[in-house]
Amino acid sequence: MSSAPPGPIPTHTVLGTRAQADRLAAQQFHLVLLDTERAGTVFPLSGEVLRIGKAPENDVVIDHPTVSRNHLLVRRQGDRFLVQDLGSTNGTFLDGAQVREAYLRPGALLEVGDVRLRFSPQVSPVHVDPSSEDRLGDLVGRSVPMRQIFALLQRIATTDSTILLVGETGAGKGAAAKAIHKLSPRATGPLIVFDCASVSDSLIESELFGHEKGAFTGAVSQRIGCLERANGGTLFLDEIDDLAMDLQPKLLRAIEDREFRRLGASSPISFDARIVVASKKDLWSETQASRFREDLYFRLSVFTVSLPSLRDRKEDIPLLVDAFAGEGLWGRLPEKVREQFLGHTWPGNVRELRNALERARHMADIPELAGDGLLREFTRETPATVGEALPVEFTGPFKTCKDELVRAFEREYLTRLLGRTKGNIARAAREAELDRKHLYSLLHKYGLVQSEED
Repeated sequence: MSSAPPGPIPTHTVLGTRAQADRLAAQQFHLVLLDTERAGTVFPLSGEVLRIGKAPENDVVIDHPTVSRNHLLVRRQGDRFLVQDLGSTNGTFLDGAQVREAYLRPGALLEVGDVRLRFSPQVSPVHVDPSSEDRLGDLVGRSVPMRQIFALLQRIATTDSTILLVGETGAGKGAAAKAIHKLSPRATGPLIVFDCASVSDSLIESELFGHEKGAFTGAVSQRIGCLERANGGTLFLDEIDDLAMDLQPKLLRAIEDREFRRLGASSPISFDARIVVASKKDLWSETQASRFREDLYFRLSVFTVSLPSLRDRKEDIPLLVDAFAGEGLWGRLPEKVREQFLGHTWPGNVRELRNALERARHMADIPELAGDGLLREFTRETPATVGEALPVEFTGPFKTCKDELVRAFEREYLTRLLGRTKGNIARAAREAELDRKHLYSLLHKYGLVQSEED
């Protein structure tokens, strides 16, 4: 039994905010042999075609009496994998049903005669060199995580694969979707944006798929849905984590089959649109908590990009201020204002910063932005519960969730400490009752200060 050597064709890339800024991983699909003496052998789907059979010229050779010489092949079609039976004697079965042609889904059980294989994803670390640019469309940042995102988006925007954007509210998911569309071959087509959280569950199906006149009470005319309007362009589904469970399989079928039916229609409509979705929650955790369908998750996360929060990339604040309010403004701001900006935790992320600067325009003449009205937002101290002040995850291994909360606490504590002490390390160490070298180590760990040598 043999297989072709693995190749470097990632189908799923993750830039995680829950790990270090330079953590990247690629997901490659493979088949895992479940039977015979070679059970557990992994066969990567690294090329355009993977041939399976008893004959020695196949990519995967299975020497078993129920397997034909040339039994089947798995053909890569963009970000999907098509199984094609080659007229085998005992047939090819997918999840218990005999098939001549069918698309594989993650976790699917493939039966080749009496031999079973599991179609599964595997995640491994990869490296993405940061872009030399500090802007990509409306996205702005010179921090390493953001420049890695720029490089990644430039690479995957040219494909037609589905993309999942993950990040807190206001982190820039909408700007990322616009950048992807503008850099894609579909840039001349429409960019249709639909917020799954802004429409009631009873109307979402009509908004997505459209409806015919008289399809339901109140349907006084035909309506063209988002999938149809996005034909030839990009459909951006924001807040996908709010999509009702009963609608998720319908969306999955539409994306898989590239066709849908308007409500009340008898014939299907084909559509050709690139799908980009965004979530404020970790969708994998949502699937583990049975709040999101696992098969839809895998279909949407061909590529996944997690956008960091503003508190995790505060070195970008000066650049963002200049981008939103005028080049060179940051350097003209009073020191007190700059300290407040750098000390604030920005729960609303980039959106909150932009809105604060917009309000400042109407409160004072730039660059005189030291008014109490602007500073009040950043100086008030309000007690908060753990769930409101820090990101708490209650699904997953206990140790992992605890470690994430501890890291979030340390970052938040140190950020506020620097704000109170105006960056004075000696004073901060005394107030925190920490050894100065240990404090430096913690600050450097979270990117809040350079090393003492710098």
